[in-house]
Amino acid sequence: MGGSGGFFSRGFKPEQQRSRLREAEKQLQNQEYLSKVGEIISNALSQYNRRDVNEIGRILDEIKAELGRNIEGTINLLFGGSVAKHTYVDGLSDIDALVILSPEDAAEMTPAQLRKSIADIIKARYGDAAVQEGTLAVTMRRGEHTIQLLPALRSGRGIKIPNPDASDWSRIHPKAFASMLAQANERLNGNLIPTIKLAKAIMDSLPEQRRLQGYHTEALALRVFEGYTGTLTPKAMLQHFFTSVPNKVLHRIQDVTGQSQYVDEYLGNPKSIKRRIVADALGRIARIMKNADGARSVERWERLFLTE
Repeated sequence: MGGSGGFFSRGFKPEQQRSRLREAEKQLQNQEYLSKVGEIISNALSQYNRRDVNEIGRILDEIKAELGRNIEGTINLLFGGSVAKHTYVDGLSDIDALVILSPEDAAEMTPAQLRKSIADIIKARYGDAAVQEGTLAVTMRRGEHTIQLLPALRSGRGIKIPNPDASDWSRIHPKAFASMLAQANERLNGNLIPTIKLAKAIMDSLPEQRRLQGYHTEALALRVFEGYTGTLTPKAMLQHFFTSVPNKVLHRIQDVTGQSQYVDEYLGNPKSIKRRIVADALGRIARIMKNADGARSVERWERLFLTE
């Protein structure tokens, strides 16, 4: 009975057959490599997704009750930052909450006075060591969690928060950016937010002066993946992020929420030394990934996700 000859067809010479065999082995090795790297990334993401939502909620309920006993009026807490946008990584991200009062309940209070009042109440309940009062917000540490409480006022359908020097109130739109992020994530089949989480986790190993802040990371991801048509896998998208972002970080990004003029004011002017330092660090991560692929090194990918 005749047949097609299968892999080693009679029409091929021995050298051609060996060449085809080597190519098949190479493809198999590449598939095994990609599978192992994919498993590493998947396991890392699963670990980062195991945040203790119940514990965070319990702490915020405690805070709300404590504030309610000491401040007249209706108090609401609204998640902001990475928790609201689902880009929170347990142990790596701050939990931001707006402490929202009605205007009539705080009509005579400046942002600084309301912030101090919140700080004093939280200190009385949890102790001075657990609370730090900044220019705009009150930072509280509870176990492994860091919670930033920002005073805010209802303003029609919007919200007002302290302006940069806390001398007055500024109107913001806290859901504007979260909505943009959600739309982009949907366009990319739900892969953008996991990519942001993984990028944040990788950057956590960098010194603070070489690391992007959380909101800035998210804003950069929107720019980097605008019009993206590449492979929709965490590995491919991570590599695209770290390859593209060094150039993007050299330029300012406007803050669509109105909380500040730019999301990256902490890095100064365009092409500043601070920006170049961060860009260099991010470029090194891109090169590590590229070299790992060149060497088919699963271990190099593992090291990217190692935490102290």
